Amino acid sequence: MRQESASADTLIPMEESDTNKTGVVGTEREDGGTGGEQTANMNTANSLKEDKTPSEKETRREQETEEGQTQVEVCRSVPDLQLSIIRDSDLFGYVGIEAVLEQMKLKTIKAGFEFNIMVVGQSGLGKSTLVNTLFKSKVSRKSCTANYEEKISKTVKLHSVTHLIEEKGVKMKLTVIDTPGFGDQINNKNCWEPITTYINEQYEKYLREELHVNRKKRIPDTRVHCCIYFLPPTGHRLRPIDVEFMRRLGTIVSIVPVIAKADTLTIEERLEFKERIRQDLASNGIHVYPQKEYDEDPEEFILNERIRGNIPFAVVGTDKEHNVNGNNVLGRKTKWGIVEVENVAHCEFVNLRDLLIRSHLQDLKDVTNNVHYETYRVQRLNESNMTFSELGFSTWPLENGTGARCDSDSHL
Repeated sequence: MRQESASADTLIPMEESDTNKTGVVGTEREDGGTGGEQTANMNTANSLKEDKTPSEKETRREQETEEGQTQVEVCRSVPDLQLSIIRDSDLFGYVGIEAVLEQMKLKTIKAGFEFNIMVVGQSGLGKSTLVNTLFKSKVSRKSCTANYEEKISKTVKLHSVTHLIEEKGVKMKLTVIDTPGFGDQINNKNCWEPITTYINEQYEKYLREELHVNRKKRIPDTRVHCCIYFLPPTGHRLRPIDVEFMRRLGTIVSIVPVIAKADTLTIEERLEFKERIRQDLASNGIHVYPQKEYDEDPEEFILNERIRGNIPFAVVGTDKEHNVNGNNVLGRKTKWGIVEVENVAHCEFVNLRDLLIRSHLQDLKDVTNNVHYETYRVQRLNESNMTFSELGFSTWPLENGTGARCDSDSHL
């Protein structure tokens, strides 16, 4: 009897001060516990001891029922948990797990989502036209600003315009950020700094909202999810300003380079130009979206490899329709014919649209949140002057004069 009691004690260690109150498995209680209880608890402990193998690390905790009985509950430790795969053929019947997809869909449709896109390039490359063509609506700042006057800015200023686009019940809050003045000056030294500052400011805003004690249920997301960089159709190589811009911003935002007004190049010139650009990107260590290190599975790798083989996209933009063989198509009319924007034989606009909207829109947001923003967040929290009170309760003045941006909303 004493040996059995000792073995049970090793199974369920108890504090010495608690033994007088609750008793120990296999011993009599001082409040008059019966022998039947004692035998039952001893049998339970012995059976647990026999089932236990040396490789298993199990934790036990003692629970008392309302009747005063002591039960032993066995729980495996986390490192010993084993994962088993139960497929459709192994189920007894329909469970309904796949219904969660419909739940997620309905919730997303109800809440809508946000997408923020930045266009960068010198004046005259068709940035506004291409954005309008992408979303098939007047979403650019140039298109939706009354009495808009085209003039070259002396400095790089950022302007944003926001629209609520609804298609088949799905709502998207689209923000287009324009960068007039970039690359238009004789001296373009550090012309990328206002853009870098703006992107970091949006990360800073999001970080402050996250660190508030009483956070909003849904934090407004103004972070730049994608930056379309417009390359002039020179047919040569990347300019120094192109290399410097993409090298500096490639680490803080997802960059998608495009060759603007590609209809000015012949097919042979276009292919040679694209190859030279890919060589320049590789030789300068510039990583554009989608990066190889972000591929999660072989299927995604194959898809992204095909995209990387087409970068930079040679695109043509227009918002005018023309009749071709009885069908109205978006295109640019010339003396020798019509350049169809959505014809893959004429340009690669369709490939760009599919990447940005139809196949990788959510991935662009995920990369922004999990890679670029996370890098910024870790850096800021590691800074010595980043105190909690400073983050949570003070209001830092934002730089770069973003108050000069013209923000407007519309519903499409």
